Amino acid sequence: MPSHAELSLEAGLAALKQGNYQTAIAQLEPIASSQKHSNAGLQAQVGLVMAYARTGQVSKAIALCQNLLDSPNPQVQEWAERALEHLKKRQKRQNTSSKNSTSGIVRSDNSHQQPAASQQTKQTPIPATTVTSSYYNPNVATSQATSSLIALNRPQAKSFNIYWRHAARAKVWQPLHKLNLIPLKLLAAGTFIALFWVIKEMLKLAMGLTNQIFIKLPYLEPLPLLNRDPRVVVLVVLAIAMALSPWLLDWLLAKFYQQQELPKEILNNYSREAIRVIQRSCQQRGWQFPKLRILPIAAPIALTYGNLARNARIVVSQGLLEQLADDEIAVIYAAQFGQIIQRDFVVMSGVLLVTMTVYRLYQGFSEWGNKLSGLGRLPAIILASFAYGIWCLLTGTTLWLSKLRLYYSDRTASEITGNPNALIRALLKITIGVAADIAKQEHTSWQLESLNLLAPVSYQQSISLGSLAGHIPFSSILMWDNFNPYRRWFTLNNSHPLIGDRIQRLCKIARHWHLEPELHLTSEQALRGNPQPFLLQIAPWLGIPIGLLFASLIWLIWQIAFALKILNLKWIYDDWSFITGCLLIGFSIGIILRMNSLFPDIQAANLQTDDRLPNLLANPSAIPIDSMNVCLAGKLLGRQGVGNCLAQDLILQTHIGLVKLHHISGLKPSINPQDLIGRQITVVGWFRRGATPWIDIQTLQTQNGQTIHSAHPVWSTIVAVAAQAWGAYIFLRG
Repeated sequence: MPSHAELSLEAGLAALKQGNYQTAIAQLEPIASSQKHSNAGLQAQVGLVMAYARTGQVSKAIALCQNLLDSPNPQVQEWAERALEHLKKRQKRQNTSSKNSTSGIVRSDNSHQQPAASQQTKQTPIPATTVTSSYYNPNVATSQATSSLIALNRPQAKSFNIYWRHAARAKVWQPLHKLNLIPLKLLAAGTFIALFWVIKEMLKLAMGLTNQIFIKLPYLEPLPLLNRDPRVVVLVVLAIAMALSPWLLDWLLAKFYQQQELPKEILNNYSREAIRVIQRSCQQRGWQFPKLRILPIAAPIALTYGNLARNARIVVSQGLLEQLADDEIAVIYAAQFGQIIQRDFVVMSGVLLVTMTVYRLYQGFSEWGNKLSGLGRLPAIILASFAYGIWCLLTGTTLWLSKLRLYYSDRTASEITGNPNALIRALLKITIGVAADIAKQEHTSWQLESLNLLAPVSYQQSISLGSLAGHIPFSSILMWDNFNPYRRWFTLNNSHPLIGDRIQRLCKIARHWHLEPELHLTSEQALRGNPQPFLLQIAPWLGIPIGLLFASLIWLIWQIAFALKILNLKWIYDDWSFITGCLLIGFSIGIILRMNSLFPDIQAANLQTDDRLPNLLANPSAIPIDSMNVCLAGKLLGRQGVGNCLAQDLILQTHIGLVKLHHISGLKPSINPQDLIGRQITVVGWFRRGATPWIDIQTLQTQNGQTIHSAHPVWSTIVAVAAQAWGAYIFLRG
């Protein structure tokens, strides 16, 4: 049962967040005086500094800050130093104002007509050095300081600091050079064509297979309707879906995600600037104010959908409003508004509607399968896996557009607000918030995965980057994103560009406006890579053009031999299908060549442990083929049941941070990894550093000795042998 002091502390902090400063002072003063050096006492003293500052008792706040400078907690010391600096500046302004008034200087009447809320907002905020996952934000200064208090009372989490420079914004800035939107528009058109083609081919395949089944079954005849070309039907359905996408997505998000309208008054409580930014941008273009929506999700996400500017919807989560400051919320809204200006949100809305519908089938099959047991689960597992595969395929049609549009919207947001530094902080805080949500829920939520395509930051990027914040400087962990010579190749299958690349561009904008950037990224040039490991990394794909070259050489030799009447085998190779055989053989040889480098023998002497995880992530020259043998202990997180039957959501939570796990079951798995979710485990495997860091599991062992072996090398060998055999059969058969 909580003690009286704990209850008083909780009540005092709650009063502070709600703006009841006198109540907060009454509750916190006894704790601050009786428990000076405990966590509760430190929280009470920091809270009192805020309450004193808000009630005009600046001298008391300064005296208390000076006491906090002697605190043994380095986090409190740093906070007190920065708070003291702001408080002294404020006291100096008050003294100057007092002298001016006694000297007969009269202020304008307008200065006394501001409402109290506006005066509070204009006070210099006392900075916070930590980010929390959830707190109410009636005004930015109070909520930021309160976040420091909450962070001190977390005995289960390792205490660490996140230093935000809070670099300045531009007061007056020149517009950047005009953007060329033609590449974005061409890519949007290409995305629509790709989506149309994939849906058409899948429907055509399904219709063909259905007729084949009818032919094989007795008493049934194939349906002539299923032999028709479905392209017109698909095109009409897609056009109707995109025309109705705003209202259909409204219904889907309200029914399955509890989306609600977000009144301007509520948004104004969190960010006054956000309302002003959108209103100003709409007035400049003669547009209506977009509809605002909110999702009751703790993870910070934002998305925009619609098909015209007048029916656009900007959606944010509750977590985003609670975890970001006023200017950071405003710049995220500006980025979403930039997607309306660029018009790329039209195609993305259609893609979201299609993919969300398929994802809902996957989720429904998974929930249905979780209610079954034994062999009764098998149909649900097959259907859920099939639906998830289709969802991944449809999502893949828009990967290039999803990446490019974020570069444009980042730039537009900076130009609208003049605050690229706030966007840098917002992106990093979103990664922290997403990682915290995954750690808290102990799995990747349905909402995060299904809405990931339109989110500002992908949840895959956030897993390691967000969870390691405070253990390693952002500038170190982002070095791979900025300087790895092959980093572009490893983002081909990613839905979002590299965070480091986006931040580097924002820092350039800040320097262009003569601002100090929020992050000081190393200015060195991209590293010169060793081509041999990279060529080995892409050996299977490199084997395909080499196989084509080999097929051309074989064809030339047979033609010459036949023309010279040396060897008459031309009749075998007149069938061009032998080229397919050569491609498969080249692909197989590539897999075999990289096998030993990709899966080297793991020896106990060279195993990297948990403490080395930040160093592994900070290595800017590493690529996935540089297999680092690791042995990490922690808690296994992930989605339980049928929804994780492909092991797509396995995450290891160490005392340092989170890291993604890849597992492939053997031919006869005795234990399923989903059965161990939530338990303490030890993972031995190969660490890969790519755009998203991960570990290929060799063994996964529980504390009571249960062991799961992952079959990555086995399946690679099976694929190589199968491709080799199939290619040889096609080649020799002709």
